[in-house]
Amino acid sequence: MTEPAPGGRRPRSVYGRGSEPDPRFSMANERTALAWVRTALALVAGGVGLTSVARLANLSRFLDVVAAILCVGGAVLAVVAVIGWRRRELAMRLDEPLPAPVALTWLGLAVAAAALALAGYVVLKDV
Repeated sequence: MTEPAPGGRRPRSVYGRGSEPDPRFSMANERTALAWVRTALALVAGGVGLTSVARLANLSRFLDVVAAILCVGGAVLAVVAVIGWRRRELAMRLDEPLPAPVALTWLGLAVAAAALALAGYVVLKDV
């Protein structure tokens, strides 16, 4: 049985397990998760901006599809950021090896795909 999290910290499923790691490592883990959340927010903002410009300029509905994909990708990335923070925090608390990053490869591929789709749109829109 695990003891209650110190100071009632939540989530108890994280803070109620293992031993307290060096605060510098926990704060670095938190900063990393927040950076991923900022990236997720940038994807959502890019999607909103893209669809807004597309509507104002009467551009193709294809841009709305790309914008929707960016927004959904941002939402997924925000969830993945929290899950990654939890996995790393638990690994530190339980003195286990840190898990490999999950989202990095997928995010890179998704950004490259969005960039290629938009570049293709720019090149082919007048053809």
